[in-house]
Amino acid sequence: MPKSKRNKIVSLSKTKKKGREHKETIVNAIREAAESYNSIYVFSFENMRNLKFKEFREQLKPTSRFFLGSNKVIQVALGRSASDEIRPGLYKVSKLLRGDAGVFLTNMPREEVESLFNKFEETDFARTGSIATEKVELLEGPLDQFTHEMEPFLRKQGMPVRLNKGVVELVSDFVVCGEGKPLSPESARILRLLGIKMASFRLHLICRWSPEDFELYKEALDESDVESA
Repeated sequence: MPKSKRNKIVSLSKTKKKGREHKETIVNAIREAAESYNSIYVFSFENMRNLKFKEFREQLKPTSRFFLGSNKVIQVALGRSASDEIRPGLYKVSKLLRGDAGVFLTNMPREEVESLFNKFEETDFARTGSIATEKVELLEGPLDQFTHEMEPFLRKQGMPVRLNKGVVELVSDFVVCGEGKPLSPESARILRLLGIKMASFRLHLICRWSPEDFELYKEALDESDVESA
């Protein structure tokens, strides 16, 4: 009888070693890039959309490189303090890697980088848990945008609907979402059906490092924030 692959024993030491080797590969790649590019930026992101980010990254690939994922791994690569930084002043970059953030290494002029990041914005359908940017309410009456086949699905989303001579009809006013409130799974699905996009994928520059200087972009931050981080 053939052995089941499900019962195959995997050594934990091997999996740990593989994970460690992967991190070491990333650390080495970041350090090599840090020596090759003239400027390093920390950026934060909101409402990440992987496909849109991949397109943006490919657009800048000839002159730049992105790293994001584990902030701790990036910090180790760049250096967490002045004593272990790989280039003078890079520990300040590490200090500002918090939350949803990454690093952008480039040879592009500063003005061009700032323009690209400031202009970058992609709207998309909001996901469950996202905060509604506006109140959406449907009024009692026929819903011509929906076919009669969708009536059972709409009812499952909590909408008070019925079929009236083959037309989907809302029997009472219905609030899909309230401004400033988290979206439920049902609200997110209904907004998608209505074609209403509430999510905005944006990138925000936090700081810029170069061999000559260090600059903070966020008004709420100053050098003391870096030192105390």
